[in-house]
Amino acid sequence: MNRIAIAANPDVEVRPREGRTALRQLAAIVLFVLAVGCVPLFTASGSTLNFVMMALYATLIAQAWNMLGGFGGQFSFGHAMFFGSGAYIQAIAQLQGGINAWVALALAIAGAACVGLATGALSFRYGLKGSYFALVTLAFAEVFRIVALSVSFTGGGVGLMVPLREAPSNLQFATRSGYLWVMLALVAAALLVTWWLRNGRFGAWLQAVRDNEDAARAVGVNPFRVKLGAIGISAAFMGAAGAFYVQVFQYIDPAIAFGPATSIEALVGAIVGGMGTLWGPVLGALVLHLLAELTRNLFGELPGLNMVIYGTVLVLIVIFLPRGIAGIGLSVRRLWAQGRGGPHG
Repeated sequence: MNRIAIAANPDVEVRPREGRTALRQLAAIVLFVLAVGCVPLFTASGSTLNFVMMALYATLIAQAWNMLGGFGGQFSFGHAMFFGSGAYIQAIAQLQGGINAWVALALAIAGAACVGLATGALSFRYGLKGSYFALVTLAFAEVFRIVALSVSFTGGGVGLMVPLREAPSNLQFATRSGYLWVMLALVAAALLVTWWLRNGRFGAWLQAVRDNEDAARAVGVNPFRVKLGAIGISAAFMGAAGAFYVQVFQYIDPAIAFGPATSIEALVGAIVGGMGTLWGPVLGALVLHLLAELTRNLFGELPGLNMVIYGTVLVLIVIFLPRGIAGIGLSVRRLWAQGRGGPHG
């Protein structure tokens, strides 16, 4: 159904087929969560659990970027500023405020969302989009990095180290299983929000703005408010990822928090998997994480070769799978339909 039409008419009914598709997607999310959640019950291997945990972490940041870049069409090169904001709030709240880690997690999510809203208000108010918006977000992330290097409460260039106090009440666990389940809960929340964006009214508004902002405005959609809401949601999940990083590794510094690596990992995972899709970021994060581990294990003794192979495969995926890995099924179905219809044309 046309997104502009849905956005224009609040009384439009969802077709039964679309309703069934939404329910199947919801059922798939439940099955995914159950399947991944059972992994620690079948293996105690630290390397396996760590791989799954980090794949979920990559999924979360890719899904967070997808909410703004995939569904909203607002390409950000500076999502690390939301990640770093959440990470530093998580660390500072515990070290300097004496706040419980779970409460600090909530503060990190809220704080990152506020940073996202402030960034969006400054950017979207003046109509920045496309490459201009991408460069502005990159510049904001660099400003945050410089500020973190300059002030004392962030630890400056030395960074901050959170003491290890293993206890579930402190959001620190003796094994990777606990961290895996926490990250799985965050990924499940991100998948549910993405499902809502695909099937809900706000998602229709957001995709209408992405497809044609002037047409969306003409039918009564407020592009500024819609994009502001999207960047706030996206930033909240990036902040959650930053807080999780601090709890797992007990350390954060300006380069890790606000450097370009996190922004690149987030956008590449979504693009390779398939932007604007439910499962694209999951597939992209898994494939890229598998590829990185394989090249590191196979060619780790040859400096730089693993990155060359990783980059080459990545370029090939982008060139030959423009819709991402999630778009393979759609492309095959279209080719099959064309093949069947060809002789009758």
